[in-house]
Amino acid sequence: MVILIFFISIWYLSLFSQTFFQHRYAAHGAFTMNKSWEKFFFIVTYVTQGSSYMSPKAYGIMHRLHHAHTDTPLDPHSPSNSSNIFTMMWHTRTVYQHILHQKMEVDERYSKNLPVWDGFDRFANGAFSRLLWVGLYILFFVVFATSPWQYLLLPIIISTGAFHGAIVNWFAHKYGYINFKLKNTSMNLLFVDVLMLGESYHNNHHKHPASINFGRRWFEIDPVYYIIRFLLYLNVIKSVNSSSV
Repeated sequence: MVILIFFISIWYLSLFSQTFFQHRYAAHGAFTMNKSWEKFFFIVTYVTQGSSYMSPKAYGIMHRLHHAHTDTPLDPHSPSNSSNIFTMMWHTRTVYQHILHQKMEVDERYSKNLPVWDGFDRFANGAFSRLLWVGLYILFFVVFATSPWQYLLLPIIISTGAFHGAIVNWFAHKYGYINFKLKNTSMNLLFVDVLMLGESYHNNHHKHPASINFGRRWFEIDPVYYIIRFLLYLNVIKSVNSSSV
């Protein structure tokens, strides 16, 4: 039971950081926050994502490229460019590393107004940090696992971010339904998205990328939207414009 609770906690806490901080804030600027809160959420993202942490700056650039070049050869992650999910995710990793280490030219329009904490990102993306988290996860399993079968969850925990990315970037471009006819293959993967905290409403998101609410129809519940509204109420973050709500 402890291992299952740990797995579910990592899945959702990591996913929240991705969709709230890296995706809606860094990539799309759907809301703003001051630098103190920004650093706070840097740390929250690092703690919740652990070994699969991604730099909000590099993630933001990569995701902006995805929106600008969806389903074209310049898309960092599209099923249209890959024969299977594994080659797509490997290409995604390669593009991310090239952006992170400044090994590819990026147009200035994709790198504006991004959260920057270079020293922290160097540490968080380093081999020592990733191996430290892997060691902590293994130690947790050694202490609390009650069955060898529970160790099957360990690789997912170590690479949670990759699993999140694969579900949306592969399956939500191949399966589902559409609310908006767009010039790309984005679809809404799930009718009620509890699994991906609203991220699977991918067709909606490609239509309204700066919206803080990824749901559009009455049954499309985006749990993170309500958390964002609460943080707006507390003045932790500020809305950019009314259309984003």
